Amino acid sequence: MKWPAVDVSQANDPDLTLAIVDEFAPSAVEHRDDNLRIFFPTATARDAACDALRAARYRAEPVDVDDEDWARRSQENLEAVAVGRLTVAPPGTVVTQAGLKSCATSPGAITLVIQPSMGFGTGHHATTRLCLHALQAIDLTDRFMLDVGTGSGVLAIAAVRLGAARALGIDHDVDAIQAANENLALNEGVQSVQFQIADFSSTGLPAADVVTANLTGAVLIRSAARLRDLIRPGGTLIVSGLLEEEREHVLRAFASTPPFWAQSEQAWVALAMKRS
Repeated sequence: MKWPAVDVSQANDPDLTLAIVDEFAPSAVEHRDDNLRIFFPTATARDAACDALRAARYRAEPVDVDDEDWARRSQENLEAVAVGRLTVAPPGTVVTQAGLKSCATSPGAITLVIQPSMGFGTGHHATTRLCLHALQAIDLTDRFMLDVGTGSGVLAIAAVRLGAARALGIDHDVDAIQAANENLALNEGVQSVQFQIADFSSTGLPAADVVTANLTGAVLIRSAARLRDLIRPGGTLIVSGLLEEEREHVLRAFASTPPFWAQSEQAWVALAMKRS
């Protein structure tokens, strides 16, 4: 299988580069020294993103990447990442103090096994880490969690490991759901997690105590009312995928549910809001 991607030369500011292509729904990013390889769900989205990058005076070339080759190279270079009590590690990784890429694990540490895939969610992207921090900032005990745009499934799996009674991850991408189920199988003993193909904007979904939506700033703004409807009264909505410059626009869209928690990393932002 071939995946549409754009190779961007001398992308010295990855966050700015990703902001330019944000509206074209990039599905994964591979860092290669000062260059980036950005993947997209369709060739049409890839070509539009390539045009936008060139208009911004970037050197960008469209490519088609073999899936097995991408996964193999990612597996070779991927390291474990610690986020508070959680450590996200690829299969076969020996998690040691020296092997962690961020902060040290704390008492009660939990390891999540996530294999490289074409979706975000290995813990190496700031928005995934921010969502994992947010999940640890709230009480998940006996809660039902809904993960919108689940990708690798890491947030749903993490929620149950952190005490949620059950979790449902949804995504419109068939390959993402397959990867999420494969990751679930790698995490032995994790129960009460399900993944299904669904478009949250049109599919009837159960209201949840905790909803996570690691999407894009534009999608969050456009879908604010729908996301609020998915939260039970007193429940929590965690959003990420927005850039610092989009924060005020997103806050206005969610004006009726002001945030009680916020954190940023590498120009990316996550917010946690409670529905009254």
